[in-house]
Amino acid sequence: MKNPIAERIADFLKHYPPFSSLQYTELVAIAEHIKVVYLEKNQILFKIGDPTHDSFYVVASGAIGLSVISDAEETLIDKCDEGDILGLRPFFAKNNYLMTAKSREDSIVYAIPIETFRPYVAGNTHVLSFLLESFASNTRNPYDKDNRGKLISENIIFNEQSATDIQYFQPIKYTKNPITASTHDVIRHIAQTMASRQIGSVIIQENQMPIGIVTDFELTSKIATGQFSIDTTAEKIMTTPVVTVPEDISIAEAQMMMLKHNVGYLCVTRDGTEKGIITGIISEHDVVAAQANNPGVLLKQAKRANRSKELKVVRDKLTDLIQNSIDKNIPISHITSVASEINNAISRRAIELGIEKTGTPPVRFAWFSLGSQGRREQLLMTDINNSLVFEDVPAEKYDEVKNYFLQLSERVLETFEKIGFEKSPQGSNSNNELWCKSLTDWIKQYNTWINTPGEKGIHLSTIFFDYDFVYGDPFIEKALTDEIFASANNNHLFYAFLGTDAIKKPAPLGFFRQFLLEQDEEHKDTFDIKSRAITPLVDAARVFAISRDIRGITNTYQRYKKLADLEPQNADLYLECAEAFHTLHWFRTEEGLKTDSGGQYINLEELTKVDKVKLKNCFQPINDIQDLIKNRFQLTYFT
Repeated sequence: MKNPIAERIADFLKHYPPFSSLQYTELVAIAEHIKVVYLEKNQILFKIGDPTHDSFYVVASGAIGLSVISDAEETLIDKCDEGDILGLRPFFAKNNYLMTAKSREDSIVYAIPIETFRPYVAGNTHVLSFLLESFASNTRNPYDKDNRGKLISENIIFNEQSATDIQYFQPIKYTKNPITASTHDVIRHIAQTMASRQIGSVIIQENQMPIGIVTDFELTSKIATGQFSIDTTAEKIMTTPVVTVPEDISIAEAQMMMLKHNVGYLCVTRDGTEKGIITGIISEHDVVAAQANNPGVLLKQAKRANRSKELKVVRDKLTDLIQNSIDKNIPISHITSVASEINNAISRRAIELGIEKTGTPPVRFAWFSLGSQGRREQLLMTDINNSLVFEDVPAEKYDEVKNYFLQLSERVLETFEKIGFEKSPQGSNSNNELWCKSLTDWIKQYNTWINTPGEKGIHLSTIFFDYDFVYGDPFIEKALTDEIFASANNNHLFYAFLGTDAIKKPAPLGFFRQFLLEQDEEHKDTFDIKSRAITPLVDAARVFAISRDIRGITNTYQRYKKLADLEPQNADLYLECAEAFHTLHWFRTEEGLKTDSGGQYINLEELTKVDKVKLKNCFQPINDIQDLIKNRFQLTYFT
């Protein structure tokens, strides 16, 4: 028998996301459980501190105001109109409401039971994505063209000027020493543990390293449905691999990692990789509880941009975000981590737009960022370096395939220039036929650099060892990385040349501990912080990281942190280098933002005495790490 009321509600919902992603029959089934709530003007739907309801809401007619308490006064932060969703908190978090919803006129809202709607979320990635993005970015409708990216915080007021407030760059609080189990543990016992401890996940470990995770979702989708017996073992139903993050991850980074990988839990390990020791677990609830707002909005704006002009707006906003972060003394490690994700999102979208114009790629390929962006350290609008690797093809098709990727690269780089990035002065870009070639040719190129190094070759190749996979097929990155590290393994000649290149610039202090300043006319009496201080630390981290087979970590700070973990006898020096790099990176970024430049040359007269001391304190680790290079790679005869 037809239900005319349910059908009328379904007819309404089908016009609005995320309901537009569902089948009409599904909407009718949902509508049969919906309650219609009538609100008179100024009537409260829920208020700050109320326990969360068992439903979330859709505005059917009228308008619902959302307000928070600011300076002891109730302040309106936004208004939900017809089709807007509100009250998603019980879907993702168990704590009480952090804002008040009150009708601004006579209104009707549909109350959709969480438990009724949950199965449709689990079975439809579009619905899940919408709800997660909406709640994570605090937007009532992240797909709304008029309100896209509009920020709504539940406990802090944001406006156009303050939308980049950075409290979410602070390290996130998470559960340390999480509950773990082995692959052979029975699910019945794991479920009992989860229930008694009131936790939503158990990490499956082997030798204290994460290899899988069992969450409420696995229990619901695989055990409760009868797909597996409750007496089966963890290895049969666990999700693998686990998404891992480092211990000092910020709220914003955790948020973006969850959105990026579409997961509800992140495993914290000592070095941030799946090969590290488990130290904690981060849940969606941890992120929700910690955040007021986050730069995930910029991430989504980049993903949805249709023109270079829109990508430029995102990058300009990112510069504002970086400036505000610097002003608020946010740790630069958090700033660079978040900025690199947004830079990569911009790059990925630029590549996608280039493909739309050039046509479908003829074969699989991978786009890599090189240099500072490849190290996830680019905060300023400096020049960019990149390369392109395409799948091997028969000789008769090689030129045709290569020409396609050269054309694609040219279009992508044109977009980059419109955004504000400059091409590499040395031509280290993928529109250069030297740096756009097949996987086999790239392997030959790296083998040449590694096995027959010369001074010119090493100097040219160093940025090509700092690469970050941005777009394309991951198998190409893995194949290339495996070949590079296999070729570099125990290659004494390669490390001799690489090490020699890394110690060419000693610490920039004269005999009487005065700064070594530039003498050329253009930059006379300024301090070249990039060449004289930052580059020596970057080069040293690179040579040690490659020699210790550290893969997947190209960031200089993270390389030193990993080295400290691998070599306890040198841990103090590596950590000093890590902190020195951060201090120098901070000075350069501050200078670049102030002068709208690359921040390379600093006028020491403008620094306080304290700042000069901070700079000088960074130079001793440069001396010490270069001494370690000389001893480690026996460079007496090379230097």
